Amino acid sequence: MTTPRTVTDFDYPAPSLYIDGEFLTGGGRCEQDVLNPATGQVIGKLPHATTEDLDLAIAAASRAFESWRKVSPMERSKVLRKVADLARERARDIGRGITLDQGKPLVEAVNEVTFCAEHADWHAEECRRVYGRVIPSRLDNVTQLVMREPVGVCAAFTPWNFPFNQAIRKIAAAIGAGCTIVLKGPEDAPSAIVALARLFHDAGLPRGVLNVVWGIPAEVSRHLIQSATVRKVSFTGSVEIGKQLAAQATSLMKRITMELGGHAPVIVCDDADVDAVVDLLTPYKFRNAGQVCISPTRFYIQERVYDRFVSNFAEKARTIKVGDGLLPETKMGPLAHARRVAAMRSLVDDARARGAEVLTGGSSLLGEGNFFAPTVVAELPDDSRLMTEEPFGPIVGVARFKTIEDVIARANGLSYGLASYVFTNSAKSARTLAGHLEAGMVSINHLGLGLPETPFGGCKDSGMGIEGGSETFDAYLNTKFITQLY
Repeated sequence: MTTPRTVTDFDYPAPSLYIDGEFLTGGGRCEQDVLNPATGQVIGKLPHATTEDLDLAIAAASRAFESWRKVSPMERSKVLRKVADLARERARDIGRGITLDQGKPLVEAVNEVTFCAEHADWHAEECRRVYGRVIPSRLDNVTQLVMREPVGVCAAFTPWNFPFNQAIRKIAAAIGAGCTIVLKGPEDAPSAIVALARLFHDAGLPRGVLNVVWGIPAEVSRHLIQSATVRKVSFTGSVEIGKQLAAQATSLMKRITMELGGHAPVIVCDDADVDAVVDLLTPYKFRNAGQVCISPTRFYIQERVYDRFVSNFAEKARTIKVGDGLLPETKMGPLAHARRVAAMRSLVDDARARGAEVLTGGSSLLGEGNFFAPTVVAELPDDSRLMTEEPFGPIVGVARFKTIEDVIARANGLSYGLASYVFTNSAKSARTLAGHLEAGMVSINHLGLGLPETPFGGCKDSGMGIEGGSETFDAYLNTKFITQLY
């Protein structure tokens, strides 16, 4: 294995809170080190919100809601459009911050920002189309109306793997619907969230509509969820934490959206173009070092093409250039945390103990940082940890299958139900798999998930509720029925 090259010089933006239109640092607050995962260096100090800060954020959001809920959708749309324009202008600088604290290659980080400008654009358009309806009455002197009204103050919790992407989805949906929001982003990768706050601030968003806080996750989430002022909770993260937050929120009858983990099956039938599928899947699997909730992770390859697929895929994985995300030649950066490196080792050890074959990778890379080699493991039993636990890293498990019925049962055999991928040139097989796979999203013969105009969400343990698409505002709106006798 080669030692990844790293960059030691950096210019990292100072992290801050954002409460009631003010960027706050210092003030005696507890601070947390922000580390560069490629070097292990401390690159910033993140201020944690005090209890008083959290209460101020909630109060600011509550106060702002009384006016923001009445603002014309046309005016909300203008703010979101301005945010999209500013995001594109500042994408390079925001992306550099993401690479420094999260680790992904700079090209991926900048693309995350520019692509997510489309989320702001999409919500800017959709918020102008939050329609009610008229229901024909049984009596000629009665009118019946259905109104859609904003829920109120929202609390949102977003992860570190796509810090800009995951946050802007929730912010744009809440703000576009007429809600206000208190957001706790990822303490390990805060720069994108602070940049988002700056974008909305500079776009003219009124004070208190958006607030950003940091702290010990369990303490902050408990404080926000237990507040009587907060009426909606949105979370993206692990199944375990999502269930805990959902239990807290639903016990208080708060509306929830949960976008949780996945362990996406990839089904490659023997009539697929194997070379084309390998070319498509390799960069997609190892983007962001596999730290993607919809990352393809369980590969089921039909017997007749299994050997060819595995050989080609392992060879392409072997050539991926791993290194500091700021280096232009880097195709895969470090894992975001040292604990993820240990998790990868543990999965590989379990696979080897069960007789699987590690075709490439399988170990961490020498030198500084949280680097783990792109890894392909073949001949895995279905009960191995790699095939049953979300790996969330640059590792793939590959297994054979015989029939469509067999692979459907195996793909559906876990409690996850976020994304699935199918590759086949048979219309019958595509139809059968699409209809029987238990997943919120099924992509057939391409990688078509996560667009602003399409719904994003899962079923089973992978969560509830939808972000994106025409459903994007549903969780942020109450439905009110009004009937009047004249």
